[in-house]
This record gives sequence, structure tokens and C-alpha cells, in this order.
Amino acid sequence: MLKIPLGMWLMLEPKGKNMDTQKKLVPGPLLDQKGCLNEYGYAFSLVKDYRRNDIRGHKTRIKEWDYYYVGDDAYGVALTVADNSYMSLASVSILDFKNRRYWTKSYMGAFTFGSLALPSSSMDGDVVFKGNKFSMKFINKKGHRHLICSMNNVATKNNFQCDIELETTSPNSIVIVTPFKNKRHFYYNQKINLLKVRGAFSFGPIKHQFTSQSYGVLDWGRGVWPYSNTWYWASMSGEYQKHRIGFNLGYGFGLNDLATENVLFVDDKVYKLNDVNFLIPQTEKGKDNFMSEWKIVSKSGDIDLIFQPILNRHDAMNALVLSSNQNQVFGYFSGTIVANGKKYSFENMLGFAEKVKNRW
Repeated sequence: MLKIPLGMWLMLEPKGKNMDTQKKLVPGPLLDQKGCLNEYGYAFSLVKDYRRNDIRGHKTRIKEWDYYYVGDDAYGVALTVADNSYMSLASVSILDFKNRRYWTKSYMGAFTFGSLALPSSSMDGDVVFKGNKFSMKFINKKGHRHLICSMNNVATKNNFQCDIELETTSPNSIVIVTPFKNKRHFYYNQKINLLKVRGAFSFGPIKHQFTSQSYGVLDWGRGVWPYSNTWYWASMSGEYQKHRIGFNLGYGFGLNDLATENVLFVDDKVYKLNDVNFLIPQTEKGKDNFMSEWKIVSKSGDIDLIFQPILNRHDAMNALVLSSNQNQVFGYFSGTIVANGKKYSFENMLGFAEKVKNRW
């Protein structure tokens, strides 16, 4: 493991330009009358107005989802509600970090085409999706989030229930508007890190109250996607030496070279970062070896992280023309990020990094 200086803040001359040179979004409608993006770039809040009715792309290509991950050093819970037009998804994952095991259960429906009525903003509006064997409620009143979910038979007749409240601790998030080759394809996304967690879940014999050190992240996505794509995403939220610290790092899809989703969060501050690359080790046959040590770096050297995996939540689906291969790997991040002339160091902070390949 890396030897990290005890002091989290170290002044130094930055190796690369981590300045705010990327394109920043201005408030206004997301789409024009032709269903094309008015602009693309990044922001630290949800400044663009999204309306599903403004979309002029093919209706089967519209993807909308709310994904929450909450956890501490013992357990994590991931909750998803998605309306992907030709299919719906309600999914629950329970992650046991001490015993390095996980359980995932998903229920899919057909041809919803927006009938789930997911909110057009992440800042207000409820997600309510019920089936015979599940109930997913993401209650959101002006940023106060309450997750009340249940799902039967997640594994060997063990049922899942949770009652979790999330408190926003930072005024900043990361928002990106990403174009694709097709002018009517786009991705509008917000990641809200450092959500303070209060509450508990039960799963069969497991009953867990989240600790005061528990944090979560919201991945809020709306867009019109091409059929085939691959993305890389890493997220971390927690406390280190009495400071809240987290990051969002990602790349791999779209044409957006003027704005990345790479940011560092420290207490109430947010710092924009430039490029990032996930160096996933390879087997002798050239396949990704997800459970070996990764490096996550930038060309400038401003991002220099080691990722030690402990658990791979692997989900794969192949159904005729549709397929999904997801490797969401949980583990410990150590290393440094240089932002605004400061070097932020941390060690053994739990988070995840993933590689997802879809044909959808």
C-alpha cells in the first residue's frame, strides 16, 4: 500500500493545468425545437431544463434512471429504477464487504416508454415504482431524499427492506451534457456525492444500521443513447482526517472533449479536473483482471490513485440483440489528487470503479 503523508493538505506547484478551461453550461432549455442540444459542457448544479416531450430522437433510444449507492465500511446498498423505453428496471444489490459477497435481484418489464414518469429534475419529485414482488420509493422534497424500498426473494427466500434518509452536505455536484455522433442523441447526467446517510436495511438475517460515517451518491441520468457504448466510472464519498472528501471520475462515451465529469469534492468546495484513465490490469489472454490492483491516473499527473479491489459486482445479460456486461468493483482508494494548487492525499477510502459495456 502507498505511504501517504499524514497531512491531507500540501501546498505545491501543480504538475499540470487543472484550471477551469472546459466549457461551462449556462442556464436554459436542454434541447432546441429540433430535439438537438442547445450546448454541451459541465456545471456544478442542474442548470439545464430537461423535458422528455422535447426529445425528437427515436423513442426506443430514450434512457432515464435514478441510481443510489449508500454504504459504510461494512455494507453497501445499491438501488436502481430505470425506464429505458422498451424496458423498465427495478434493481437491488446488497454488498457485504467484510465477507466479500453480494446479492443482486432485478425485475424487468416491457415497453414502458416513459410511463414510470421519472421526474424531469433531480432536485424535486418522487420516483414510485411498484410490482407484485417489489416496491421502490425515492421520495424527494426539495433535495431531502427518503428511500423506502422492499423486494422479495432477493436470494434464497430472503427479503430486502430499507428505510434510508439522505442529507445533502455539499452545495456542489457535477453535471455534464454530452453529445453523440447523432445530433439527437445526448446524455444529461448529474452525480451528487457526499450524501450523508441515516437509516437501516434488513436482508434475511442481516439487519444493519448505517454508521455516522456512512455516505452515498446519486447517479441521475436522462438521455437518448446510441445502441452500443462502453463507459468507465469511479466514485468515492467519505471522511478523512475530519474532512468530507469525495470524487467523481469517468469517461468512455460520447464526443464531449470540452468537458469531463471529473471533479474532486472537499467539504463545501468542488474542483474541476481534466482527463483520467483507468489502467485495469490484463490477464495473459488480454482480458480485464478486475480483482488485481488498478491505477487511475491523468496525463498531467494531477490524478495519481491506486485502487485495491475487494469485491466485483458482476452482472451480465445477453438476450438476442440486447446485452450488458457490468463490472462494478468495490475496493479501497489511496493516492493523491492535485487541485487548485493543493495536493490532497488520502488512504484506504472505500469506493467503487466500474467498466460497463452495453448493447441496448
